[in-house]
Amino acid sequence: MNVRLNSRWWSFGFRSAIMLYFVILIVLPITGIYVQSFSLGLRPFWDSVSNPLAWKAVLLTLKLAVIATILNMALGTMVGWVLVRYRFPGRRLLNSLVDLPFALPTAVTGLMILLLLGPGSFVGEWAGKAGIDIVFHEPAIVIAMLFVTFPFVIRAVQPLLEEIDASEEEAAYTLGASKARTFFRVIFPSMLPGILSGAMLAFSRALAEFGAVVLIAGNIPGKTLVASVYIFGEIESDNPQGAAAVSIILLTLSFAILWIVNYVQGRRTNR
Repeated sequence: MNVRLNSRWWSFGFRSAIMLYFVILIVLPITGIYVQSFSLGLRPFWDSVSNPLAWKAVLLTLKLAVIATILNMALGTMVGWVLVRYRFPGRRLLNSLVDLPFALPTAVTGLMILLLLGPGSFVGEWAGKAGIDIVFHEPAIVIAMLFVTFPFVIRAVQPLLEEIDASEEEAAYTLGASKARTFFRVIFPSMLPGILSGAMLAFSRALAEFGAVVLIAGNIPGKTLVASVYIFGEIESDNPQGAAAVSIILLTLSFAILWIVNYVQGRRTNR
């Protein structure tokens, strides 16, 4: 009886600690952003989110995040396919390097792009002679977003590829289907949920990226000023309410994307 009672108290304490951890680290900060954004009333909030500079920063961020996500869907699917379907020297090393953007500080990512593609680098000089501007322009921001979100699609696609029954492909080949037809009719539908969920997570991550873009984006409103850098500028300008108002836009988009990802994954699990 005492053992059972102690077990219940231990379980209750463990659940309470987890919930407290969740509330302190997630719920309270998110609630604080919403409270701060509406702290001065609805009118100042609307003035902050309807500020032309704010909207230009948000729209530019959305546009570049979409471009990075589309590239990620294509490149991530191909990389995931190669890592699962082919065996070659260095495959394990390449597979481990996929997660490097998760471990690498984002500010280091921005510095790497600046050194590799900046005006003083070989690539930067070559691009400058060709009339192509990279650093402090939109291409550098897309590259930074692409780097920090690179693992999402790959890691979402790999387990789905590993679960595909080889007999399904063999049956398609036996019935006379070409490799391309087999891929699009048998393999691709199984990969699609992973591609979509990974792409949505990559898009959500790209929206809020700061460390990798602050060194290479520039601060030209409507051209290179992304939402995260705009928020940082509002904080430096002693306008936390304005920064929180723009943050709500990104936060709400992220919530919607996460809900869609969970819905898609839930439907796939229930099938």
